[in-house]
Amino acid sequence: MTGESSKRSYVIGQTEISARPLAPALYLVATPIGNLADITLRALETLAAADIVACEDTRVSRVLLDRYGIRRRTTAYHEHNAGEAGPKLIAALEAGQSVALISDAGTPLISDPGYRLVGEALDRAIRVVPIPGPSAALATLTASGLPSDAFLFAGFLPVKTGQRLTRLEALKTVPATLIFFESPRRLAETLGAMAEALGGTRKAAIGRELTKTFEEMRTGTLQSLADHYAAADTPKGEIVICVGPPEATADEPADIDRLLLSLAAEMPASKAAAEAAKMTGGQKQALYRRLLELKNAGGDTPGENGRG
Repeated sequence: MTGESSKRSYVIGQTEISARPLAPALYLVATPIGNLADITLRALETLAAADIVACEDTRVSRVLLDRYGIRRRTTAYHEHNAGEAGPKLIAALEAGQSVALISDAGTPLISDPGYRLVGEALDRAIRVVPIPGPSAALATLTASGLPSDAFLFAGFLPVKTGQRLTRLEALKTVPATLIFFESPRRLAETLGAMAEALGGTRKAAIGRELTKTFEEMRTGTLQSLADHYAAADTPKGEIVICVGPPEATADEPADIDRLLLSLAAEMPASKAAAEAAKMTGGQKQALYRRLLELKNAGGDTPGENGRG
């Protein structure tokens, strides 16, 4: 490669910066989810120095690369060509080249086929280096007001009604905030299905077009959000749905008792009560008192009976 395409540099403002040499490895580079200013300096240097930049869509990625004056060789790697493109990237890595993998937006491997490439690289003892940065899922979670100490990324739900409800039923009792991706045209329908399967009073949040000009964060119950989007015009842009963990109800005392005793087997009573509060939505002090009652009544945990 010669000329502009062989330059290993990037531009910030009016300043061109030479990229340092990059060791042979597969680099997983997070890119902006909307606002191009959200790129990290390390990501820019990695993209500028890599022998190959593997993109979900080379046209989308070229907008970012052009913004920062990066003239590197790009190649397409996505769900439809992974079987053909993957071995070529592995061959380049085994030949001592450096490969930077990026998605259209956000962190690679989140709902894209990059995990197959990483698995193959690891199987062949090829070094894999994460270059962290933006993530739509985490951006929505942190702005949602929902518990973030435990969360489950569930990706896209099945399109077919029956399969979607089956998947939601399987997730119904997971004691964590659930995070989903969804397309704009299915948002209202999906929220309705969530209200039906998970309960209309579950707290939830919608993150749409985050970091972009028309960014929107909307919170409420699943039912209120389903009603809102059913009555509104079809929204535009990338969408993330966060659903809060299930709340404890008055008819679940036995389950809560078992949870308290299980947690108390692994940690002090105060911390066990705090963890149970996070998982169930209950009050820490009330759960702490209940745990002490269980202990005083002889409901000792396995750890207190010599678990070893």
